[in-house]
Amino acid sequence: MRAAITLLPVAWSRERRSAITIALVTAGMVAFLWLMTIPLSWMPEPIKSAAIQFAEGARVTMGLTVVSGAIGILLGILAALAKLSKFLPFRWVANFYVWAIRGTPLLVQVLFVFLALPGLVPGLELSDFNSAVVALALNAGAYNAEAIRAGILAINKGQTEAARSLGLSPFQTFRDVIFPQSFRIALPPLVNNFVSLLKDSSLAYVIGVVELSNIGNRIQSVTFQPIPVFITTASIYLILTTALTQISGAIERQLDVERHQ
Repeated sequence: MRAAITLLPVAWSRERRSAITIALVTAGMVAFLWLMTIPLSWMPEPIKSAAIQFAEGARVTMGLTVVSGAIGILLGILAALAKLSKFLPFRWVANFYVWAIRGTPLLVQVLFVFLALPGLVPGLELSDFNSAVVALALNAGAYNAEAIRAGILAINKGQTEAARSLGLSPFQTFRDVIFPQSFRIALPPLVNNFVSLLKDSSLAYVIGVVELSNIGNRIQSVTFQPIPVFITTASIYLILTTALTQISGAIERQLDVERHQ
């Protein structure tokens, strides 16, 4: 990420260079997802004939990551606030949620949401994709909750007292003073959780989601050539995680995280 920024004019501000980096890397990742069939079609079999399938699987993987990641951040904020609440039932529910999710394998959670949850909630019908989103979001939310809670607790209580003395309501104090600073502190672990979510989304294949890992497994089972198939699959994951890491690093610089820690 630093290399990407240094290619931009030094006279530009840090924030401007970070914003341009985010835009360029995001555009590059989108272009890769939609044009990757071209380089894959130049490769020898069995990759050449499966180029379109790899591209479609990669787009499903990214879709799972983005949707479940966004929901996971929202769940993390709510769970963190509940854990810090003075209302005891909220703390109980949040603590149980984080304890249960962090203490069980993600694979079990995916299977539970897909197979067991519809039986527990009459009338609930979830597709394989939506089931994966729910499981991944719940998992990410539990880990995000601890990162956000730690960020909130890191803010000096004197800032809350100062804000209240200026006439700000508890909600205004949290929204305008506490949360922006705590989010900067929590951003590095949140970003790490998001990048990990991209790799964890591979577990969605167990319930039939046609994502990247599922595509790779299908192709190797038909062609009996696991080496080129799994090297291609791993390379696509590596490119996507690298792009997300570049974007996340630029976001940290954009928000000037280090200065606020």
